[in-house]
Amino acid sequence: MAPLDKRLPVDAEEIVWPKSKRREVGALGAMAQVWQVVVKDSVVEWRSREIVYTVGLLGVLMVVIFSFAFVQEGGTVPHVVGGLLWVVLVFSGTIGLGRVFDRERESNTISALLLAPVSRGALYLGKLIGVMLFMMLTEAIVVPVLILLFKVQISDYGVFLALLFFGTLGFAAVGSLFAATLMRSNSRQILLGVLTYPIIMPVVSAGAKGTTALLMDPPLVAGAMIWLKLIIAFDLLFLILSMWTFGPLVSSE
Repeated sequence: MAPLDKRLPVDAEEIVWPKSKRREVGALGAMAQVWQVVVKDSVVEWRSREIVYTVGLLGVLMVVIFSFAFVQEGGTVPHVVGGLLWVVLVFSGTIGLGRVFDRERESNTISALLLAPVSRGALYLGKLIGVMLFMMLTEAIVVPVLILLFKVQISDYGVFLALLFFGTLGFAAVGSLFAATLMRSNSRQILLGVLTYPIIMPVVSAGAKGTTALLMDPPLVAGAMIWLKLIIAFDLLFLILSMWTFGPLVSSE
């Protein structure tokens, strides 16, 4: 009987991405790699619209329920509205965040992404931007409903939108890191909130304080700007730490 042909083990990355293809894709800039990840997630969501519909409906239901509890004939207290807005965004965002990475786990596409010649930083930024897009679509639905039901007047929409944007960025930066790390955990839905909420508390608290300052009579725009700068500082810290730790944490999975 002829001896078996013993061959050296072949690198899995070479099977999935041959050297010729690797050089072609590797020539793309970092921003092109980020864009490809964002487009992939956007196309998948556009076909199903699962996250936007589910998270948007949950956010609207929470706002409606809170309106029955807190809205009175004399109006609502600004402190209540500012806090409720961020509670709704954080809880509904957590549901959408988990679902974004559940898709990667169910189809095992995360393995292909990790084998692809794409830097871990570009992969992280692509997922981060995708999560932010889904959350901002949800905010576009939830915020007008909250303004209508709670009958609030926002004095400076520029500062208000900046608070929402940078607050969403801070939440998505931390949440994307932990959601990717916990993809294969059986208790990922519970652990995601347990790990994420304590770390993003400064961003959520500053967002609530800044929103409340804009809803005061008279509005405290200068105070809201201070809270906005604090959020931006935390965002920079979260982004640097997340990009630094994303590669080792995901690769260890």
